[in-house]
Amino acid sequence: MTLRIVADLREDGTTIRLIGRMRAEHIEPVQAEIAASRAPAALDLDELTLADVDAVRFLAAAEREGIALQRCAPFIREWMAREAGPR
Repeated sequence: MTLRIVADLREDGTTIRLIGRMRAEHIEPVQAEIAASRAPAALDLDELTLADVDAVRFLAAAEREGIALQRCAPFIREWMAREAGPR
């Protein structure tokens, strides 16, 4: 299974659902969807089943830039925290 990107455009913003497995090659299409979205944008991660390290780093960076991460699985949150750890 690959990644499916489903955007829900509303007048008050956009929710982008990520469904399946996210890998490095999916970052660019997700960025394009965010760029084309009505602000504020949010990523709904409820159906994101797996992510590689590049995807986790992207999600952490997106959140730092103001993109809301909705329904993020605890394992992804924990991984994001470890990636952002002491540098």
